[in-house]
Amino acid sequence: MTTNTDLIAQLRDPTRSLRRAAPETWAGFGQLHDAALADGALPAHVKELIALVVSVVKQCDGCIAYHAKAAASRGATADEVAEALSVAILMDGGPATTYGPRAWAAFHEFADAESGAVR
Repeated sequence: MTTNTDLIAQLRDPTRSLRRAAPETWAGFGQLHDAALADGALPAHVKELIALVVSVVKQCDGCIAYHAKAAASRGATADEVAEALSVAILMDGGPATTYGPRAWAAFHEFADAESGAVR
């Protein structure tokens, strides 16, 4: 079974290759990413929870992996993730009941890695 850590690793080389092929686009996206997810009126971990919910609704496994990792590293709690994913289920219905658990598992994979816990 592929873990979310494996998924991020699998995306690394193709992403770098595309970034080299379209550097201006990637630079712009990087600036947008950094600006949108920086601490502001909403703390960065809350913005990562929003990004995680959108990842579930868009059914993007790569996005789920990246934003679950970022949410964990920025200090989101399991309770916050559960509540955020509940909103995804409300807004997206059945598909979110498949992708929501993927996001839940991804968050725990990275949160456990951050804390050194073993599941």
